[in-house]
Amino acid sequence: MTDKVFVDTNILVYAHDLSAKDHHVKAFAILESLWEEQAGVISTQVLQEFYITVTRKIKSPLKPAHARDMIRNYLAWPVQVNDPQSAVRASEIEERNGISFWDALIVDAALQLNAKKIISEDLNSGQIIEGVLIENPFL
Repeated sequence: MTDKVFVDTNILVYAHDLSAKDHHVKAFAILESLWEEQAGVISTQVLQEFYITVTRKIKSPLKPAHARDMIRNYLAWPVQVNDPQSAVRASEIEERNGISFWDALIVDAALQLNAKKIISEDLNSGQIIEGVLIENPFL
């Protein structure tokens, strides 16, 4: 069985942002592999951030309907729904590890989904947080 990999927002965005050039190619290949291996996992936070970013913040924003269709596709993956207990756990992870609350919420979601790795460019690549390996695929 393939280990689960938590995908952070920036990886999803790069995979769908053609203007990201080399990052787009790399992120697209990563997601393609995760689809084939059925190893990708995400959270509601990632889906929310993805929608806002691809419809408002990238060079050529996507139409909201297109972004919604992409989100619907990612619902085939296990999705951690952030609930009130997620906030409590994330605050504890934040305090123990000295990371931002939002990054701690990502770590908590990965833990809840039994992911062994988080791919992101927002945390320190090679670091292990709460037993989860952080990997920046662009280094």
